[in-house]
Amino acid sequence: STPPRCLNIHWNISLPFFTRNSIIMVASGLAVGLNKGHVVTKREQALRPSRTKGRLSKRVKFVREVIREVAGLAPYEKRIMELLKVGKDKRALKVAKRKLGTHIRGKRKREELAGLMRKMAKK
Repeated sequence: STPPRCLNIHWNISLPFFTRNSIIMVASGLAVGLNKGHVVTKREQALRPSRTKGRLSKRVKFVREVIREVAGLAPYEKRIMELLKVGKDKRALKVAKRKLGTHIRGKRKREELAGLMRKMAKK
């Protein structure tokens, strides 16, 4: 018996610098060839709400700035800033990670405080 035929499988063939799927082809209107297919104008799709999750809005940013201005820094944040001033970035990350729970949150806090220090240095 003959083996079953595979229909419409697109293999991602790795060539030296690019893959076939990574090249944006413009349809030629022909039924054959690499850029085969009917010529159409691509519609711009509206952004889905799920894609905007986690993006900072203007309002939230403003509220957080006001709170930061009024409340100031937490003691652990002051310690991290001191470590950054001395140049101990790795130790600052370790302190932030221990206080915040995860590596990514620690990195984000360290970058936030480094940005705050840069802002203060500009003034």
